[in-house]
This record gives sequence, C-alpha cells and structure tokens, in this order.
Amino acid sequence: MRAADEPELLRILRGEYDHIRKRLRGMAMISRGIVPNLVVSQRAVERMLVAASQYVADETGEAMVGFAVDDDSPEGKPTFYVLDTISPDETAVRRSHTFQQGDALQDEAIWWLQENWHYHRLQHRSTDLLPARFDVPLRYLGDWHKQPGSMIQPSHGDLMTALSWLDDDDESGLDFLLVPIVTTGHTAVVGAADIDVNYFHQPMADGTDMRVDWWYIHRDVRVFQPVRPQIVAPDTLPQMMKYGWHVVLSDRLTSEHYALEDDGLLLRTLFYECDGEVPLEFCFIAIRQGASVFTLLVTQHDYPQSPPRAYQAPFVAGIDLMDPVATFETLWGIAEPIPDPAGWSWSEDNYLLDYIIAIEIEAGLREPARISIPVIDELPPSPPLDAEPAKQTEAEEYE
Repeated sequence: MRAADEPELLRILRGEYDHIRKRLRGMAMISRGIVPNLVVSQRAVERMLVAASQYVADETGEAMVGFAVDDDSPEGKPTFYVLDTISPDETAVRRSHTFQQGDALQDEAIWWLQENWHYHRLQHRSTDLLPARFDVPLRYLGDWHKQPGSMIQPSHGDLMTALSWLDDDDESGLDFLLVPIVTTGHTAVVGAADIDVNYFHQPMADGTDMRVDWWYIHRDVRVFQPVRPQIVAPDTLPQMMKYGWHVVLSDRLTSEHYALEDDGLLLRTLFYECDGEVPLEFCFIAIRQGASVFTLLVTQHDYPQSPPRAYQAPFVAGIDLMDPVATFETLWGIAEPIPDPAGWSWSEDNYLLDYIIAIEIEAGLREPARISIPVIDELPPSPPLDAEPAKQTEAEEYE
C-alpha cells in the first residue's frame, strides 16, 4: 500500500516492479501447467440457473464479480472467488446462435458494488467483519454465456473477444478472464463426480440438467485452460451490497434528472458515504444560475421508498463541478440540513423536483402554483317563476 508521503517516482517504480513480478510469476505457473484455484458461490450458480431457464432457446449470459486473491508463497497459486453475477440491460441481443452483452447497466452495477466494497474495507479493516484474505478489491472476473447444444468449449469468436480485452490492458487492466460455458438439456446426474473435472451439473425444473464448464485464459497463454470449480455456500463468503435505486430504477433516475434540469437547475451526481456506513448514498449537487447557495440532495439505496434529505451549503471559491466528488466533499463539510416544509409529506409518487419546489416555496424563493377559477360576468336571464311552460308542437309531442 502506498504511503502518504511516498515520492511519485518511487510509486511509479513500485508499480512497474509489481507488474513485472506478476507477469514472471504467471509465466512460471504456465510453464508448469498450473491454473488458479476457483471458488464459486452457490448464489452465482443459482443466478446462472435462473437466466439459463428464462432463455431456453436463446443464448444469454451475465458478468461475474468477485476476488482474485494472490498467494505469494513459492508454490502458491491465486484463488478466484466468484461471488455474484450481473445481468445485462434490455439492449442485450439474444438469439439462437448470438449473444451480445448490453454493458451500460452492468458497468453501473459493478461500479456501485466496487465502491461500496471499497468503503466497507476502509471501515472494517482488521476487524471480524473483514477477514484478512478478503481485504482485496472487488473486480470483474469475466462473463459466462450459454451456448446451444453440446458446445461446452468457448468458440473461436470467444477466444478473439477475450484476447482483444486482455491485450487492451491500459483500458481494462485485466491479465486473465474466466469464461464459463453454460449448456442445457443434459441427462440428470445423481451424486458428485469422483474425479477432478472442470464442470458441474445443476438440476433444472424440466428434469434435465444445466452444465457449466469453467475455462480460464491468461494474457501470456492465449489459449483457454480448464479450471476446476468448488461450489460453497453463500454465507461462507462476503455478501454483496443491495443495488442502489439508480441501478434498479434507471428510468426513474433519467426522469428525475430531466425534471430538475428542465426546472433550471445545474446538476452533478455521485456516490458518497453520508452516514458512516454502507450502502453509499446517491447524491445530487444542485444550483440555480446566479444563486449563492448549493442544494445537496441525499437519497438512500431504497429511494423512493425512503424519503430524500436536503442540505444547503454556501458557494465556495474554487469549486470545480467537473470533479463532483471533491465538490461534494467540500460542501458536505459546511452543509446545514434543510427542514422539511410545513405540511410536507413524502410518498413514492413524489419526485425530487416536488421536494425542491416545496422547499423553495417555504423559503419564499418561489410562488405557489396558482389555481385559475373562471368568472362569469353575466348570467342569462331566468324565466319568471309564474311563466307558463312553452307549448310543444304536434311533431315534438310524438318524438
């Protein structure tokens, strides 16, 4: 870990040394035919089963997240822990021989999980809530995908895709990938295999089995190698944080954002830990043109079930809204809570703009919405009370 006063040159040299050391160690493992240990949470297996059952006739797949734990002993080898899988968004293309990931939602979900895990490590390092072997970053491990028939090995296209990711290490920072292949319709297997294999079976609702073959590829090997999985109970591994509302209700986030901007607010959004514990809060920095104060809106991960909170902070010289985290950190240190307006009550049908409008009306910064009631200047004359009713014509009597 880098010390606070470590010179920049020393930091660069240390990074280069670690990079070369890992490459040499990886090449040594390759030369001896060593592959990593692999531990898979039962939760990840169940999520694979649900997705494979939902898209029986088409290819599908999900991203995997977990840990890569190094063993620096001379004969040691790393262990990969697959904790969870993340489904793609609705833009994913699923056909009988094609699967293309939709990555926007997955990237957002992975970022959310990584940031929450990072803060959890900072808060609980050297405590019982964080076992030492899991004091490592949460990372993307690869993608599993379903293939038709009995295609239990990655295709040539899978190999080309994996190598393009691994070669672009400046962008992805990856030196390996896990590429499990899921196939369905296999004859049910009773009991566990008594030999080391790189696959397992999972019963499906139709009486057949789902089979998952696990493959590993390293940047320096450039071919897929089989790796044996060990399935463990979820409670033996760290649990992932529940997704924030901005992930599960992405359309709501878009609507909230547009509504606030259309009302004339300049916005920035970010994750921040406002109450000292995970999950992180999803926050908005808002200011109107020419205003001397910022409004900070803080939402919990289960918003809109939980109501938002609002804070006010004075404008500070040197604020750079292009760096929302640094800006929020500065403003949060001097922010004061804004009391809920008199008579205000939050419901899930409300939006953040409704909350802002109520606050501004209470502060005298905005006029309440006016209701227009039409006024009729003259009423038509009423017939005299003693007037005889108009006589009907003969034709009207028979209509």
